[in-house]
Amino acid sequence: MQRKKFYIGVDCEGVSCVVGRPGGSLSDSENFAWAQKQATAEANAAATALFDMGAEEVIVWDNHHSGVNLHYDELDSRCSILLGSGHRGRFPTIDESFGGVLFIGYHSRDNVREAALAHTYSSLSYQYYKINGKEVGEMEIDAAFAGLVNVPVIFASSDDKCIAQAKESFPWVETVVTKQSLSWNSVISKHPKTVCREIYDGVKQAAARLEEMQSYTFAEPLNVEIRYKRLDAADSAKLFDRNGERFGFRDAYTRVGTVRTIRNLF
Repeated sequence: MQRKKFYIGVDCEGVSCVVGRPGGSLSDSENFAWAQKQATAEANAAATALFDMGAEEVIVWDNHHSGVNLHYDELDSRCSILLGSGHRGRFPTIDESFGGVLFIGYHSRDNVREAALAHTYSSLSYQYYKINGKEVGEMEIDAAFAGLVNVPVIFASSDDKCIAQAKESFPWVETVVTKQSLSWNSVISKHPKTVCREIYDGVKQAAARLEEMQSYTFAEPLNVEIRYKRLDAADSAKLFDRNGERFGFRDAYTRVGTVRTIRNLF
């Protein structure tokens, strides 16, 4: 292992035995305490595997909602932890010295049928993001931030719908399926301990294959189309193109524009 620094992005919706509550967000549901506990365990399995393969630095990024979700004292004490909100962009401080990024507990993009807790940043705000004509989710956008500094995506774990999305976008990555999605709030989940074992083994395999891993990028400039779920949200969106002009309208719900890089969107 030549590059010995890694960044683990941790969300909560895609971890095992998590379904949330109909009509509400995961963070407001009775399932959330479990999601926090299991997201911590799955992130820790990934971090421990990296250290066992020779990693010298692992940053665990708590990125669900406001960024204060994990049980930090239950993570491997060798980890550094990024928490909270207010920083610009995704994977803050990442640079060319990192060997890879990992996605734990992410979820499908919105607009995917029968995908548990699927959304793109906000289930209330956005119907879809399209970049260069392709619908993308949080995984692709986060991966593209890492790709700006040539850091590859090496691992992803989530439900079967999200992993299908990951394999389409990053066919080289190691993956673990945590559960089978049946609907927005229904899954058949693997046992949590089984998932942690599989993540540990999968991350070790990913670390052994670093030379095969690739970074993910969008061709620049980016042609962006964002469809909102509310007319007022579309109308008030503060989006500016590469010329400093506000994004135009494709229709009342959809804003379109061209930006130089993914950094200009987030």
